[in-house]
Amino acid sequence: MTRNSRPLAVFDLDGTLADSGHRQRFLERKPRDWNAFFAAAPKDPPLSEGVELCLRSAEECDVVYLTGRPERCRKDTLAWLAAQGLPEGPVHMRRNDDRRPARTTKVQILRWLGRDREIRMLVDDDELVCDAAEKAGFPVVRAVWAAGTTEAMKEAQEREGRT
Repeated sequence: MTRNSRPLAVFDLDGTLADSGHRQRFLERKPRDWNAFFAAAPKDPPLSEGVELCLRSAEECDVVYLTGRPERCRKDTLAWLAAQGLPEGPVHMRRNDDRRPARTTKVQILRWLGRDREIRMLVDDDELVCDAAEKAGFPVVRAVWAAGTTEAMKEAQEREGRT
């Protein structure tokens, strides 16, 4: 197997690079308002710690974005990344109908990416994703710089497979 010489730095978006706190309120309703939650994503302020780490990582690594956002959010997501001055890189998003837990989908993609590339780090705020990635042998940086994730958001990530 020929390995590319530049390792990968893999970054989550919500809670890692983007402050999604202002839109978590849409998940606290019953039923959850997923359309409003994702429609508000372009207004996410950047999280400076995550952005700075991403920019520093790009000096030695190719940057890849790995998000639980559904594919239908791609245009807004790419525009947000560009507006923040973040490095270009592939953006792996959840299929619109994929409801598996983030810890399952993200580790699966990490394994795929790691077939012929060194994964230097995964940067994510989801504790369950971080735990699963570490268990699978990937180096993890836990994004602890965002304001607290609500229980509704945690449930959405784990049980509903929506972010």
